[in-house]
Amino acid sequence: MAYDYDLLNVEIDGRVATVTISNPPVNVITMALLAELEALSHALKADPDLTVVVMKSADPDFFLAHFDVSAIIDRPIDTAVQRDAQLKPFHAMCERYRTMNKVIIAQVEGRVGGGGSELTASFDMRFGVRGKTKINQMEVPLGILPGGTGTQRLPRLMGRGRALEVILGGDDMDAETAERWGYLNRIFEANEIGPFVDKLAKRIASFPASAVRTAKESVNQADRPLVEGLMEEAYLFEQVLRSDGAQSNMRHFMEIGGQTREGELRMGELCAELGQHSKGEG
Repeated sequence: MAYDYDLLNVEIDGRVATVTISNPPVNVITMALLAELEALSHALKADPDLTVVVMKSADPDFFLAHFDVSAIIDRPIDTAVQRDAQLKPFHAMCERYRTMNKVIIAQVEGRVGGGGSELTASFDMRFGVRGKTKINQMEVPLGILPGGTGTQRLPRLMGRGRALEVILGGDDMDAETAERWGYLNRIFEANEIGPFVDKLAKRIASFPASAVRTAKESVNQADRPLVEGLMEEAYLFEQVLRSDGAQSNMRHFMEIGGQTREGELRMGELCAELGQHSKGEG
């Protein structure tokens, strides 16, 4: 599948796609960049060969600054407000990234804010740089509110009180706080984040694709009432159990030392060996 964009560079390595954002000077989400992020979401969702997508920036100081404020100013306001019958396009795009059967990992080395933060919060994992990554929801100081999923996504990530502090305070949240509050999975030194994300992406992509995709689908059910989520989890488990990848890897697990004392003491290494066995198939 061809990925040809002006502001996004897409490189494919096996089952991993690395997307590098470049919209100088500060990676504002202009209408042009928004159109490409939208098109990319459809292309990634339709690609049957990928299981992991890494999103990063060509500018180490800015991941995604925020949505283009001049475009917001230009929105028409001379009609009465009405409730929409369906999701706004930006909401739908965020949900597409969140729910597609690919693992979306954000490598946030610099600043991310506003609509950029809302999109990033919709990804599956976010990693940052100690002392450098900053998150800011700057909408309330502008006189508006985070309207691109932020008021709904951030409370789910970090809890209501912390989300309100970030949204209403309009102040920078440093990497250390963002990690502690659950916005970032982990933080690293600047020279460590790239190798870690690359290794993690390739490790996930090495496992049976059906297991990776179905596991994400099951985790997404956690937004439902618990009993409904458990019922869906049970169904998805039975579904993936019947895949060739599951049957092959479970047998190989027993062959390489699973359920022995020696093997169980090195479970992380056993899992890596299973990835080598499956080579991302299944």
